Amino acid sequence: MNSNRKTALNKLGGNEMTNRIADTSQLQAAKVAGLGLLITLIGVIFTSVVSNRLIVPGDAATTAKNIMAFEGLFRAGIVGWLIVLMGDTIRAWALYVFFKPVHKSLSLLAGWFMLIHVAIFGITQLNLVSASLLLNSADYLIVFEPNQVYSLVSLLLDGHNYGFQIGLFFFSFHVFLLGYLVFKSGYIPRILGVLLIVAALGYLIGSSGEILLPNYPEIITKIFVLPMTIAELALIVWLFFKGGKTPEMKS
Repeated sequence: MNSNRKTALNKLGGNEMTNRIADTSQLQAAKVAGLGLLITLIGVIFTSVVSNRLIVPGDAATTAKNIMAFEGLFRAGIVGWLIVLMGDTIRAWALYVFFKPVHKSLSLLAGWFMLIHVAIFGITQLNLVSASLLLNSADYLIVFEPNQVYSLVSLLLDGHNYGFQIGLFFFSFHVFLLGYLVFKSGYIPRILGVLLIVAALGYLIGSSGEILLPNYPEIITKIFVLPMTIAELALIVWLFFKGGKTPEMKS
């Protein structure tokens, strides 16, 4: 009898320790995911400042001259995009770990959609590198006339933008699944899940519109900017300060 009781107590203690480790792991994943999202946000803000400073829409010549005059800033913008992708990769892993107890398969799928976005947008950074090389290499400047150089740079920048939109198309499904997992979790405010689903719709409409329509009205995307911003900021705050407890695993 005493032996059976001791065995039962040992099992109980082991289960308690396992649950404690699982809770700690999920809490750590929440912090890492929040950090990744914060890194992404900082990178996006920086690259937006660089883009607004150097790129003049509809004026290829001025844009090219700005990039030549501020080559260091332009290359820093490329590094900024790489930081964004690093933050996205970090949170893809951390969010998978964090939401795996809610639904393992959907959490994995959400992570894959994020990584597809990272891969596509990472490749498009070569357009920015090519634009910088084209404008700051004497060999290229001798071969091409100035107007040809400006047109080629404009083409590369447009290619980068379209690559970004293609990446956002896949990213929108990541955000949608994230919103669904938040809504189903039971330990995160459901309003945050609703905001993420609305944000996903905004990303999907914006990316599809940019690709399908030559004169896509940007006002449509701007309508979704507020819920996108609120959803991501709220998620950062919640992940950092609330963490969460692991619910029962679902397959």
